[in-house]
Parts: sequence; structure tokens; C-alpha cells
Amino acid sequence: LKGLDEVIGLSIVHPTWAKSRPDDPEDSHAGWRFRDPKDPPVQSREGHGSFDCDGCIPDPHNGAKFIRDLYELAGDTDGKYTVPVLWDLKTKTIVSNESIEIFKMINKEFNSIAKNPDLDLYPDDLAKDIDGVLEWVYPYINNGVYRCGFAQTQEAYETAFDSLFEHLDKAEDILSKQRYLLGDKFTIADIRLYMTLIRFDPVYVVYFKTNCKRIDEYPNLWAFVRELYQMPDIRAVTNIKHIKTHYFTSHPNLNKFAIIPKGNPDYLKNLEVPHGRDKQFK
Repeated sequence: LKGLDEVIGLSIVHPTWAKSRPDDPEDSHAGWRFRDPKDPPVQSREGHGSFDCDGCIPDPHNGAKFIRDLYELAGDTDGKYTVPVLWDLKTKTIVSNESIEIFKMINKEFNSIAKNPDLDLYPDDLAKDIDGVLEWVYPYINNGVYRCGFAQTQEAYETAFDSLFEHLDKAEDILSKQRYLLGDKFTIADIRLYMTLIRFDPVYVVYFKTNCKRIDEYPNLWAFVRELYQMPDIRAVTNIKHIKTHYFTSHPNLNKFAIIPKGNPDYLKNLEVPHGRDKQFK
């Protein structure tokens, strides 16, 4: 979106988690690994399935095999070795691993070398309003699906489930009255919401038991998802195959045999249906 793809490098991990220290029987950590598209298919950590390396981009600078390697290179051996990671090539360290911080940095800190410096997804005059929206989008929707999926009691699951759909209803109501969450201005709040909505029907409804309604049953949320997906720069980095492969092959406690549901064969085709929000909110 900012036109930084030629100056900020990108590596893409394999979607299936693996043991990051496979030769150490005492080290049970499993996480993100780097692979090359030409590498042979991999299996889940339990030895099930066969998942190709299409769409992966290895680490060309440090030769890291796992995201964990980068954390340890930066001196961090206590964390959860999460992605995304914004990496500094000169100092060989992690600048940030918090997605919203990286959003904000990329939005402003690189404008002098960006192709689209005038695109401001976190404008100063809307910053408080954006933060206010994120205060409910993140805990109840972005994180809400995880609270449903990894709940260990019925009560915890139902609490998370009810708050998730309460806030999806809230977003649906807002988007019935205006084009974006902050009115007619497209911001990082919209991207943050999109990140969960695009995964919802192909993954969360089944995997995390968020089965009250699908997103395609919400007229405004579904049109909103289609609008963002149809933005070329967003479509280019939305990999539904990677999304499904990651979730269904990386958590043996939820899906031991790493079987990936086929799902709606027309999901990608349906995302291309004209959204009409530009005409709805002229």
C-alpha cells in the first residue's frame, strides 16, 4: 500500500509449525520455519500430511531456518518467537514484533523512500478515534476468535463467543452507515478488522467453533471484506491457502491429523463479486 516493497525486504515463513530444535528431545518448542519454494513438502510436527512450500520466501540475510533463530541472534531467548518481525539489517536485531507498532512505523517512518508517501492510514487528527476503535476490535474480534478456539472450559468459550458476536454486530451496524470504521477515511483500523474477517469463514467457523453466523451472512461486513480484498495490494498478500494450512496443521491438540477442510470451493470467486460500497457511500 505504501509502495515500500522495493526497499523493505520480505520473507514469508512456512505456514505449518515445526519443532525448532528437532535434534534436542528436551526442547519441545514448535514454531515458524523458513523454507524455499523449491524445498520438498513438509509434514506436521506429529508427522501427518504433506504440505508444499509454495509462497514461502527464505531469510536471505542471516540464513535463519526458524524465526526462533532471529530472536536468539537478537539476544531474546525468553519470548514466544512470534511473527511479524521487523528486522534491522545493520544492527542485526528486532525493531518490533508487535503488528500495530509495525503498522504505525511503516505508515510514517519510511515516507522519504515510499512510493506512496501521501497515503496516511493513521492520520494525527484521527489517531484517538482509531485507537478507540482498536480498543474493541482487538480484544473482542481479533483476539476474540482465539479466546473461543483455545478456551478450556465451556464457560470461557461461551463468554468469548458472546462478546465476539456482540462486537461483530457492532461492526456490522457501523458499516451499514458508513464506508469504513472511521467514516469515509480508510485506516489501519479497517485493515485490522479485515485480518480476522478474511479468515473467519474458511477457518474460524469450523476450527474455533465461532459458528453463530458466517461473515457472508452479514451484508455489510461481507461487502467490506470484498472491498478490501479487491484492493490489488491487499489481494496480493492475502494467501488463503497459507491461512488454512497454518491453522489446520499447526495445533495437534485441536487437529491431531492435520486434515484441512475443503470448505466452500467458491470462496475466492465470491470475494471477487462487486462490493458496491463505493456507490452506496458516495
